[in-house]
Amino acid sequence: MEHEFGSVLITGGSGFIGSNFLRYFYHAHPQARIVNLDLLTYAGNPENLRDLETLEAGRTEAQRRYRFVQGDICDEVLLEKVFSAGRFDLVVHFAAESHVDRSIFSMVHFVRTNIEGTRVLVETARRHAIPRFVNISTDEVYGTIAAGYAAEHAQLKPSNPYSASKAGADLLVQAYMRTHNFPAIIVRGSNNYGPYQYPEKLIPLALTNVLEGKKVPLHGNGRHVRSWLHVQDFCRAIDLVAHAAPVHSLYNVAGEERTNLEVVDCILRHLGKDPAACLQYVNDRPGADLRYAVDGSKLEGELGFSRVHRFEEAIGDVVRWYAANQTWWKNIRLKPGFLEHYERQSNGRWC
Repeated sequence: MEHEFGSVLITGGSGFIGSNFLRYFYHAHPQARIVNLDLLTYAGNPENLRDLETLEAGRTEAQRRYRFVQGDICDEVLLEKVFSAGRFDLVVHFAAESHVDRSIFSMVHFVRTNIEGTRVLVETARRHAIPRFVNISTDEVYGTIAAGYAAEHAQLKPSNPYSASKAGADLLVQAYMRTHNFPAIIVRGSNNYGPYQYPEKLIPLALTNVLEGKKVPLHGNGRHVRSWLHVQDFCRAIDLVAHAAPVHSLYNVAGEERTNLEVVDCILRHLGKDPAACLQYVNDRPGADLRYAVDGSKLEGELGFSRVHRFEEAIGDVVRWYAANQTWWKNIRLKPGFLEHYERQSNGRWC
């Protein structure tokens, strides 16, 4: 059965995937009113949705379809106010600490936001009888997949503090499904790429470093394999799941396998750069996962999902976006929240 939604809460809607999804949903479903709840930590950026803010500024209060609330998903009092006012019929939960490297240095924020924050959010949604809740998880909860592909009910074997915290949130949502018949759906996405991605992740880090005349730091030998999924394809998958999937479902969303070295080489080709002159190999992460690989056939077979973007072509559009939007990422790269971590990340210092 297809569902339609009049009032939607999106947590973490000012981050990379959250902002792309919020924009997608806003334009795809003109009947929906959307609340974006985001704490605006280092990775949350109001500029990611400036176009919607500008569009909404010319409308009356009754006409407005987008509202931003700055706040913490761990704040039970705030959530109670937001849910009481919003009367949501859909919650899509993106809010998370999401960078593996940062979790190695300090896990406290990951446990608080990803696990406790999810608990508070789910409990509030349950109390308000929210009819549909989509929890955004990650393929990293499966850990390294040496051969073959992980289907939705494969064992969760997270290898680092970040993926462990996401697995904890994932299992917590599943427990609410079972114990309270909570109407949630879990979506485990592959590595996303696209516009508005915070420039500490591999693709935007490589792009912005090269555009600034710096070398690209690659962990280990660069042979780690990831499944790369354009953010717009992921947005389409989440939207499809929200509208059409049975509650209590789990879905993987698969991308295209590439090694980190292949990804960076592709970027450098688009920029006309010689990889030999641009790469800098640094110490690998402790306990680094060698391959993420999920089986996305369930989503394709049950709901008819298919990817639109192909990596080799789409990465060219991403390169052009970062080249054309240098003010956006240069402002980020000047902030202490970026600089403090970049110094350690770019030199492979893990202690």
